[in-house]
Amino acid sequence: MYSLSAIDFAFMPLLGTVMLWYALPLVVSVSLVCAATRHELMRPILHHAVRFGAWVLVFMAVFVALLALLERLA
Repeated sequence: MYSLSAIDFAFMPLLGTVMLWYALPLVVSVSLVCAATRHELMRPILHHAVRFGAWVLVFMAVFVALLALLERLA
């Protein structure tokens, strides 16, 4: 039989994946608001939002990779 802490740690990767889905609407809304403050027409807003969203996702991926590397070294 598993102890309570072993069960809790078994679901940690699943919890991280579930929490990652909260980043998607956050990135979309932040990039749209940022783009809408700089442009007035829909086409430039969407173009800027896609570029800004890509930058945010790349930054998040680099940060996660850096954290994974630091965890591996520790």
